[in-house]
Amino acid sequence: MMDRLYFISQQTAAKTHLAAIEEALEAGCRLIQLRVKKQPEAAVLPLATAAKQLCDRYHAKLIINDFPQVAKTVGAWGIHVGLQDMPVKEVRAIAGPNMIIGGTANTFHHIQQRVAEGVDYIGLGPFRFTSTKEKLSPILGLEGYQRIMHQVRAANIQLPIVAIGGIVADDVPGLRDAGIHGVAISGAILNATDRKGAVKKINALFSS
Repeated sequence: MMDRLYFISQQTAAKTHLAAIEEALEAGCRLIQLRVKKQPEAAVLPLATAAKQLCDRYHAKLIINDFPQVAKTVGAWGIHVGLQDMPVKEVRAIAGPNMIIGGTANTFHHIQQRVAEGVDYIGLGPFRFTSTKEKLSPILGLEGYQRIMHQVRAANIQLPIVAIGGIVADDVPGLRDAGIHGVAISGAILNATDRKGAVKKINALFSS
């Protein structure tokens, strides 16, 4: 089962990926994505190994962004690929039949493409501008999600769809009501003065 709250790691001048992941786990996040960009696989593997150990300690699920062989090696729960990354068919051949595969989408057409490719969940975004991603796709805003999720329901697509991109807790009710399964968040948790409170609030909004 896909969690409602999905934490995506980011590295800053003040904080490493692993430090960010540990803070998110301590705050109560139980679905973590290690998202390392512009690094070779050899550099990502030790980070993924350490991230898996952290997630195991907190009984959390780990998703690796972009590196299916790394995900397989460390025994991650899942792998996530962007639209310009390795084709899902190739990812599946490496990762095997049981690993969860997620794919990025920005339009309803992308969602149809991802369904045809056989992904297990979709990351739809961005909701608003986010500095964590280069080459940002067109921003959807709440109206964009409402329009796309209407199309998803009309097409009877059942896959979990997670909203991503600059999301904060106050955005959750509108996204939830639009039919989004969950939200992928980074800064709104890491920068919160009360991280545990932020996680609890987001989870509560999905169960209300």
